Amino acid sequence: MSAHPSDLAEPGTQLLSTLRQEALAAPDSGIVEVMNYGRERPGMIPLWAGEGDLPTPDFICEAAARSLAAGETFYTWQRGIPPLREALARYHQSLYGRDFSAERFFVTGSGMQAIQIAIAAVAGAGDEVVIPTPAWPNCAAATGLAGATAVHVPMHFTDNAGWRLDIDELLGATGEKTKAIFLNSPSNPTGWTATHEELKAILDFARQRKLWIIADEVYNRFFFAGDRAPSFYDIAHDDDPILFVNTFSKNWAMTGWRVGWIGAPPALGRVLENLIQYSTSGVAVFMQRAATVAVEEGEPFIAEQVERARQSREVICKALQSSPRTRFTWPDGAFYLFFSIKGEEETGRLGLRLVDEANVGVAPGTAFGAAGEAFMRLCFARKPEDMVEAGRRLANWLAR
Repeated sequence: MSAHPSDLAEPGTQLLSTLRQEALAAPDSGIVEVMNYGRERPGMIPLWAGEGDLPTPDFICEAAARSLAAGETFYTWQRGIPPLREALARYHQSLYGRDFSAERFFVTGSGMQAIQIAIAAVAGAGDEVVIPTPAWPNCAAATGLAGATAVHVPMHFTDNAGWRLDIDELLGATGEKTKAIFLNSPSNPTGWTATHEELKAILDFARQRKLWIIADEVYNRFFFAGDRAPSFYDIAHDDDPILFVNTFSKNWAMTGWRVGWIGAPPALGRVLENLIQYSTSGVAVFMQRAATVAVEEGEPFIAEQVERARQSREVICKALQSSPRTRFTWPDGAFYLFFSIKGEEETGRLGLRLVDEANVGVAPGTAFGAAGEAFMRLCFARKPEDMVEAGRRLANWLAR
């Protein structure tokens, strides 16, 4: 008796066909592919992920340990514990020189969850979210998972000016279906940073068109022309249609903790609280105690990280600009170098080759959208000594 055709199918194929199209369409990560390929190589210098090499400081870890020892292992406030939300208000007041209410802040289970909740709050099936690209792929993926469509607006790269966003093109990409503009500044992966004039033009447009802005200012402390990057907080009113998404991962070396926050008009409180409730039901108290101490006592550590990044940026940029094969401009903010190599068009494959041939791990530009396909992303949030060696290896590889 011959087998039925369905019996010959790959195991699980029929199960996959019953899933939502939005789930099936979620893209694979080109960054993870390179990481998995090279993570166990002896002597590998891993510059592929968006994190530094410093572990979470002891004073933060000790706060979590104290909380666990005190038995703080129960359900808690969905919006976040009051001490953390109050600490976030003081942090923003210090950073931006204006008053902030604790009612503006909502603690989430990572910056990624903050993005998912922000998008879910404003966009769904049939809607559009406008996103400048190259961009961290998770933003567009979260938009797709919400049932909405990401509309990509390519940024422009020139040797003299570096990466630039044409504001007219950005605003012109909006239409009747547009619900939000997603802006990451300083940018992952390009390091491009919006000026106050650009932010004002976007905000004025959003006010007129009744559009939301989702402002990803995760890298606002990693800015190389001042103490912090320009922010929508510098020009916004308290009730402006802006959802700020942020995380403890970068400033306080807490990538593995998965704690973030949303800044929003207090009128959205009940809605955002419900979205948190129906996703994770809040962040563990011991993690929030650690985050509170990070905000209250972490300024010296942030300064140390930013200075290390500044030094490492100089090391790697000087090393790569010595080769006539590389093309890039020094990034204004964040802690990434987005560079291209002449004669290397298949950057997805190039990431794997650099693991094999240079023992350096970098992320392929294909992971950041069509506008980034010719580039590679390198994270320089590491001690300068590591960047000296990475620069030496890459320079030798380029000179072959």
